[in-house]
Amino acid sequence: MDVKDMIRETFYISHGTPMMAINKSVPARSFLKGWREEVYSKKPKSILVISAHWETDLPTISAVNHSDLIYDFYGFPAPMYQLKYPAPGAPDLATRVQELLTVSGFKCALDKKRGLDHGSWVPLMFMYPDANIPVCQLSLQSHLDGTHHYKLGRALAPLKEEGVLVIGSGSSVHPSNDTPHAVGVAPWAAEFDNWLEEALTSGRYEDVNNYQTKAPNWKIAHPWPEHFYPLHVAMGAAGENAKAELIHRSWEHGTLGYACYKFTSS
Repeated sequence: MDVKDMIRETFYISHGTPMMAINKSVPARSFLKGWREEVYSKKPKSILVISAHWETDLPTISAVNHSDLIYDFYGFPAPMYQLKYPAPGAPDLATRVQELLTVSGFKCALDKKRGLDHGSWVPLMFMYPDANIPVCQLSLQSHLDGTHHYKLGRALAPLKEEGVLVIGSGSSVHPSNDTPHAVGVAPWAAEFDNWLEEALTSGRYEDVNNYQTKAPNWKIAHPWPEHFYPLHVAMGAAGENAKAELIHRSWEHGTLGYACYKFTSS
């Protein structure tokens, strides 16, 4: 691998609502559109996405030659179901991920049919609109804990040296749908989000792994963990002494958090 192809960063992005694909008023949309100019200009060889919207018993990697889109949302405007993102699959990367996880003691599987869910294709439409970078996904195990997902990430750390961009895609604050909207940012949401920023940027990764004993209001912010665990994978893949940086923060309804983080390896 050429040194210039090596990657030092991993990312956690908040993809929020699928409506971002067609709704220009979602603030995170312009952030993602400016990705290559303002956040990360290097073109990766391939992309591994850990999306909130794929949960399995065992870590599973999508291994297809071409990724069909999964429209995994219901009752949205018709144009949402016409959107395309014809990125190539990354079967070689899938095999490499399987190899790294197996060596680290994880039982895992390949899925040779599954396409990209909206946790991948909606943000990638804006980040890499040419759809010319191979993409595969790795699933979550939402019945397990943050430490499991951090260790998954640690196993994937060598991918950076191979030119693979590791992206966790979730939402920094993701309450249940019946949570009342707020004028401004709901205080409980701001408190959790500020705790997360402080913990990450001061390197308290163990606190983030054990957020259920450390974080304020976590039961409202993440009643289910699937939108949070992609962060743990990205954090782990950056390595032990990685530096975290908040690169975007916005809100929808004052309760859905769009904080995004960059992790840079030491």
